[in-house]
Amino acid sequence: MEVYFKRVQYYETDKMGFVHHSNYLRWFEEARLDFMDKKGFSYKSFEDLGYISPVLSAECKYKKSARFGETVKVETKLVSYDVRHKFTYVITDAETGEIRATGETTHCNLDQNGKVVSLKKKMPELFEKFQSYVEE
Repeated sequence: MEVYFKRVQYYETDKMGFVHHSNYLRWFEEARLDFMDKKGFSYKSFEDLGYISPVLSAECKYKKSARFGETVKVETKLVSYDVRHKFTYVITDAETGEIRATGETTHCNLDQNGKVVSLKKKMPELFEKFQSYVEE
């Protein structure tokens, strides 16, 4: 698991003063990229090898709205990694620990031609590296 902290910006809120629901998915993305950076293999490095990892599905369950000025903590886990891989997220208030949202995203790996690629076959050492990050 990796932890990412995010200070809620004014522009991320709606007229009611709550974080707009779309921003939680953006925070998942930010946290996923931060996860890879902290593991020593940035998403940019992955792209430089000729691969991308698009989102196949995203789910977010909203528990309680975050507000401008708060800092949230996003806990990110890679829970499966193969041709498809899944990350889970828990967003909490960094000060109180109160859960703001939970969710998951599912991805696959594509090559430069947009074809699904198995890193297990194409780049076994890279596959093993990602596999080592998987948590139950």
